[in-house]
Formats: sequence, structure tokens, C-alpha cells
Amino acid sequence: MTKLLGLLVLALFFSTQVIAQDLKVFHQHKAVTVSANPETPSYQNKRVSTPEDIIAIKKLTEDFMSCIKNKDGKRLSTLVLHSRILFTSPGDQSRVDKVREYDVNFDGIGFGGFLSFSRYISTTTEKIEEKFYNIEITQDGHLAWVTFDYEFYADGKVNNYGIEHWQVRKIDGKWKIYSVIWTQYEPAK
Repeated sequence: MTKLLGLLVLALFFSTQVIAQDLKVFHQHKAVTVSANPETPSYQNKRVSTPEDIIAIKKLTEDFMSCIKNKDGKRLSTLVLHSRILFTSPGDQSRVDKVREYDVNFDGIGFGGFLSFSRYISTTTEKIEEKFYNIEITQDGHLAWVTFDYEFYADGKVNNYGIEHWQVRKIDGKWKIYSVIWTQYEPAK
């Protein structure tokens, strides 16, 4: 009986250590993976990915930042699948409500998209730059998802910051961006 009780205490100790470690990892990453089915099939979480593709996708992020810094909208357009990609920072509910005062159908998705951004970086007189941090790349075959923290600078000052998320695909042997969406916050003044 004492031996059984000792084993139970030991098992409880180790399980609390595992839970504590899981919570530590959870709080560090602040991301949650939720499975609808506790019995995950064996083929799940087996992504098709190569080191060469990850390097090429990382280079895509570096080229994107370089195009902005060098105000090269034409080169930037070579990094996207086409000019009509989803390229927006959806407004929060307060912005949606404000615009709905004169457009009841507004959904928070702005207009202009990639073409407006490309034109802006090509014509602005401001010194501009975007910096990416904590880049996470998840590849599965010809598709990949890129998520990172960003800061957008204008004339040497942070103009806005947030989290940016890209969807990219490999086509004709090259990785192209086909969706860009981001949160946008202004620094405290």
C-alpha cells in the first residue's frame, strides 16, 4: 500500500512537472493548437518541407524588406503572384462602425491593396523601411504560411507595427506571395 501510494505521489509529481513545462511553453509562444479529435491520424503533422524551400521563403521576406527600403515597387511586384492579391489590414470593430455610418456594407477590408502599396513605396518622399522579427515559416509542399512581427518606419520613426501573415505558393519553381494580412497599431505618442 505504501509502495502504491509512493508511486501515485511520484506520478503526480511528474505529471505536474509536465503540465508546468507545457504552461511555460504556452506562455512563451502564446499560440494554441486545438485538435477537434483526440486521436490524430498518423498522417497529420507530417508536412512536406525542404531546407532549400525554407531558405527561399526566408529570402522572399528579405527581398520584400529590401524593395520597401529601396522604394522599388516594380521589383516588389515580382514577389507577388499578381497585383490583385489580398493585401490588407482589416479595420477593428470601431473603424468598421465608423465607416458604416455612410457605408452599411463595409466589412473592414480596405481598398487599394497591393497596387496602392506598390505605388506608395515607389513615389513617397519619406525614407521608409519595414523590419520583420520572429519569422515563422510553415511549409507543406507547394504552399507555405509566413507569420512575423513587423515595424514600419517612415523618416526613421516607427509609423505602425503589428503581426503580419503571408500565404505563399511555389509556382514555376519560385515562391510567390498570394495573400498579405496584418494588424496595425500606432506607437504611443
